Amino acid sequence: MPTTYPVLRWQIGAVRITRVVEAEGPTPGSFLYADATPEKLLQHAWLRPHFMTAEGMLISSIHAFVVESQGETIVVDTCIGNDKPRAVKNWNMRKGRFLEDLAEAGFPRERVTTVVCTHLHVDHVGWNTMLAGGKWVPTFPNARYLIGRKEWAYWSEAQDAQDKAIQDDSVRPIVEAGLAELVEPDHCITEEVFLEPTPGHTPGHVSVRISSQGSEAVITGDLIHHPAQCSEPGWANRFDVDPEAARATRRAFLEKYRDGKVLVLGTHFATPTAGHIRRGAGGYRFKA
Repeated sequence: MPTTYPVLRWQIGAVRITRVVEAEGPTPGSFLYADATPEKLLQHAWLRPHFMTAEGMLISSIHAFVVESQGETIVVDTCIGNDKPRAVKNWNMRKGRFLEDLAEAGFPRERVTTVVCTHLHVDHVGWNTMLAGGKWVPTFPNARYLIGRKEWAYWSEAQDAQDKAIQDDSVRPIVEAGLAELVEPDHCITEEVFLEPTPGHTPGHVSVRISSQGSEAVITGDLIHHPAQCSEPGWANRFDVDPEAARATRRAFLEKYRDGKVLVLGTHFATPTAGHIRRGAGGYRFKA
């Protein structure tokens, strides 16, 4: 039987945020970070039990957030997708039930009005498209897809065969269908939901800010891929395009949101996914 995951929801003023998971589980820290040996990870005992196993494996999630604001139904990042040849074994030619789970959470694909791509990596654009009649077609036919202008300029020129394949099956069909809207990194979606530039992991990477009726939240994207990077902000993700810029962005983010009321929703943070940045004598931590 396919694995099922809990649907989590948060209320930020008048805005409702829903998490729909495609996959969640443990993975070796070395998959993402050269420095993340089990020995080093186990020094951060606060990561257990939600974000690290007793053996020092990272626990991560691949999920989408659905943000409901002022009549808009906004999907932030579209995970891996089905039927796509991918280099990562567990992502290759998936036959998952993400769309069914999305619909059961109250969001049939026809209801979605906006898709936000925080960046154009493989696990953030997969459900932009779906296979129909042997062709890749937009999964959300009534949505405009917001893609950073700088992000698209970078990836549309990708020469690596794997990167090009990802753009060809998950991004170019959106552009060719006329559903893509190239936007600036501070673009406002509604009066309550807007983008925030957080470059480094990729050139045009953005986070998503929510501010409504005195309550606030931020969806990270991959500027912080795992809560471990709160304590280890210098750890570069193996997939960072510009590691130094990513480190600077991450440190600025941690300082900006530490000890405040802004709810932080990690795009790859495992259940319970949301919490706050706290700073103590040992540095930053993520408190769920």
